[in-house]
Amino acid sequence: MATKRILTVFLLLLFCSPLAFCLGNNKKKNYIVDFGEHHKDVPLDQMEHIHRLYLRLLKDTDEEAEASHIYSYKHSFNGLAAALTPEEASRLARMKGVVSVRESKARKPYSLHTTRSWSFMDLKQPLNNHNHGLLSRANYGQDVIVGIFDTGVWPESKSFSDEGMKPVPARWKGICQNGTAFNSSTCNRKIIGARYYLNGYQGAFGPLDESQDIKSARDKDGHGTHLASIIAGRTVPNVTGYGGFAGGTASGGAPLARLAIYKVCWVWPGSSYESGNYCDDLDITKAFDDAIGDGVDVISFSFGFDVAQTFVRDKSAIGSLHALKKNIVVVSSAGNTGPDHQTLTNVAPWLITVGASHIDRTFPAPLLLADGTKVQGQSITPVQMDNNFHSLVLASDVEKPTTSKTDSGYCLDGSLEAEKVKGKIVLCLRGKGTPLHQGLEVRNNGGVGFILGNDPDHGNDIACESNQIPSTGVTFEDTKKLIHYIRTTKDAKARILPGQTTLNSKPAPTVTSFSGRGPNPIDPNFIKPDIIAPGSQILGAWTEKDGPTRNSKGGDRRKTEYNIMSGTSVATPHVAAAAVLLKAIHPTWSAAAVKSALMTTASTTDNTGNPMMDQSGKPATPLAMGSGHLQPVKAADPGLVYNSSYEDYVLYTCGLGQTHAMNMPYKCPVSVPEPVNLNYPSIQIHKLNGTKTFTRRVTNVGRSNSTYTFNSESPKEYTITASPDVLKFDHVGQELSFNITITVVSWNYPTKYDPDFYYFGSYTWTDKEFVVRSPVAVSFP
Repeated sequence: MATKRILTVFLLLLFCSPLAFCLGNNKKKNYIVDFGEHHKDVPLDQMEHIHRLYLRLLKDTDEEAEASHIYSYKHSFNGLAAALTPEEASRLARMKGVVSVRESKARKPYSLHTTRSWSFMDLKQPLNNHNHGLLSRANYGQDVIVGIFDTGVWPESKSFSDEGMKPVPARWKGICQNGTAFNSSTCNRKIIGARYYLNGYQGAFGPLDESQDIKSARDKDGHGTHLASIIAGRTVPNVTGYGGFAGGTASGGAPLARLAIYKVCWVWPGSSYESGNYCDDLDITKAFDDAIGDGVDVISFSFGFDVAQTFVRDKSAIGSLHALKKNIVVVSSAGNTGPDHQTLTNVAPWLITVGASHIDRTFPAPLLLADGTKVQGQSITPVQMDNNFHSLVLASDVEKPTTSKTDSGYCLDGSLEAEKVKGKIVLCLRGKGTPLHQGLEVRNNGGVGFILGNDPDHGNDIACESNQIPSTGVTFEDTKKLIHYIRTTKDAKARILPGQTTLNSKPAPTVTSFSGRGPNPIDPNFIKPDIIAPGSQILGAWTEKDGPTRNSKGGDRRKTEYNIMSGTSVATPHVAAAAVLLKAIHPTWSAAAVKSALMTTASTTDNTGNPMMDQSGKPATPLAMGSGHLQPVKAADPGLVYNSSYEDYVLYTCGLGQTHAMNMPYKCPVSVPEPVNLNYPSIQIHKLNGTKTFTRRVTNVGRSNSTYTFNSESPKEYTITASPDVLKFDHVGQELSFNITITVVSWNYPTKYDPDFYYFGSYTWTDKEFVVRSPVAVSFP
C-alpha cells in the first residue's frame, strides 16, 4: 500500500509540475520546504523517499538531486531542507502538495547565550542522603531524558559518569552518532545519545575547519558541557574553578537524569569566543525533529536570535511548538543584552523563558589605595599582584591620540599607548568590548593590573573573569570614587589584593544587568521572561580543548576540568533540571502544568526578606524577573496549575494571525479568542484604556476538598478583581474557571513618556497550604 501511495504521489507531481529545464547560474541557497500534514497511510520511514522525489523533478540527474538534499523532517513536521537556486525554490513552491518554501537565514546567537546554586535554592541533599526531600521524591530525575541543543559535550568529565546507573530506558529511540574522537561506545548510561548537525553550517561556510571545531558531538567550546552538567551532572566532590575559586561538591539538579546531546552550534569561522557561535536554522529544525522522534522529555537550549516581530522567522519557536505536541517541556534563555527594555529573546508563550540572577556567593578582590582606603571589588583571576603599590591611571589618560571620543576609556584593542601603560594599574570603563580583551590590552602594553569600572547601566552588577593579569571589577559608585581619587591625587597608587570565595552575601538573589528584559516584543499580552534562576558565576564541567576564558586562539593555554561562567545560558539549565524533577514526580502533567508550577511558586524576595533588587539598586520588576526566582522545592507542590494544550497554543497563533505563516496544520475558526485569553500564569496588558476582562482556568493538583481565596495587590493606577473570588474544589484534577478584571482608576505619565512604561501588581489564590501567585503588568495609552 505504501509503495503504491509513493508511486501515486510521484506521478501526480509529474502531471502537475513542469519538467526540468535549464535553470541558469543562480547561486544556491538553503531552503526549508513544508509539505503540511503527514499522510496517514505513508510510514515515517518512507517520507524521506517522497521528499527526494520532489527534488528529482527539479534536477537533471539523480546525483544532483541527492547532492541538493540536506535533511528530511519527519517527527516535528513533514518537510525537507535543500540547497536550491532561487528559481528552483520558486518552482518547488508551485508544486502540488508543497505548503511553503522558505529561505534559511544565517543566525548568530547572543550567547551560547554547580557548587552553590542548588544549595542556594534549598536543593541540598546529596545522592546518598535517603530522606524525603525533593530529590528523593523525584528519584534524582532517574530515567527522565533531557535533550540539550548546544555545542556538544566532553563525555569524559566525571560529571557524566554512569557508575551505578540502571540500563537505558527501553523507550529511548536515539543514536550515538560516530564522528571525530566520538563513536557509539562513547555514550553510556548517562549520555545515552549524541548527534551533530553540520549540513546547514557547511552550506553557509563550506567544509568545517577541524582546527576550529570537532566534527562530532564532542565539545571544543565548553559551553554545552557546562550546561549539561548543571542539569544532570553526577555528584563530584572537591572540585573548583580555575585558580581554586568556588570550591565544593559539584552536582547537577537532577543527577540521575539521562542526557541526549544535539550539537547544533559551532565556532563561527575565524572567530574567537567573543564573536559567538553559529547555529543554523536547518540544523536546529532537524535537531528538534530528531529529539521528538528519539523520545526526550525535556529540551534545553541556550541560544537566541535577533528579536523578531513574529514567530514565523523563529525556527526555535516553531520547533518548540511541535515538541509541545508530544508534551515535551522546552526551556530557553532570555538573552544577554540587558538591561535595556525589550532586549529578550525566545518569547513564545509555549517556551519557558529564563533570565539570570546573582546568588549569595561572591569573589571579593579588594583594591587597596595608597591612602589606606579599601575599595571592594570582585574577581576570579588567579594571577596575583606583588606586594607593592603601583601607579593607578585612567585609560583615557594613557591611550593613543587617535582613539575616538566614543571609544575613549574602554581599553579597546589597540587603543592604549605602551609607554604610558607600562608598570601601571589601568582603570577601564565597562560597556564596550569584553573584560577579557580589555584586560589583555592592558597586559600586552606592559600594565601590571586591570580594573573594570562599571557604567550606570551595570550599576552594582560586577563582572568576574578569569583574566590573565591581576584584576578586579568595581560598582558604578566605586568607579566614580576611583576616578575622583585619580583626578585629585598627585601620585595615585593602588594594589589589587587576591580574590577569595565567600558565601551568604546579602542581598541575594538579585537580577543581573545582562539578563534580557521585557516587554515582550512580539505579543504584549504576556510577561517575559517567565522566571529567573542562578546565572552569574556558576561552576560547571568543562572541555579539555579550551581554557577558562574560551580564548585559546588569543593565547590562553590554561586548562581546567571545571569552569565558572555567567549568562542566561547558565540560568536556563537550572530551570530545565527543575522541570526534570517535576516530570519525574508528576509524569502525567502537561508541559504547561510544569511551567505553571515553576512560575506560580517563584520567589520575589531576597535573603533579607525584602523585595528582590535589580542591578540598579532598585526593586526588580516582572519585566526583569518574570514571576520571580526559581524555587524547585515549592514547585513540586504548587496547589493549582494553569493548563494549556497544544491546540490552545495553536489557537493562540490564530489570534495573532500567524498560524498559516508558521505552517501549522490547523484550520483557524472564523471567530478566535483574543491572545490575552490564553490560559497563562501571568498577565500583561499593553495600553489599557478603561476595563479589560478575560478568563483563566486552574486545575487542582493539591488536595481534595480545598478552598482558595482570591487576593490582589495593585498600584493606585488600577484595580484587579476576580469573579468568582472563591474557588472550591471537590477533588484533585478538577478544573475551575474565573474571570479577571483590570480597571483603570487613574494614572500619571512619567515625566518623559515611554510607551513601554508599565505599572506592576499581582494576584494570588491562597488556601491553608498553597499560595499561587501571578504577576500583572499594565501600561496605558
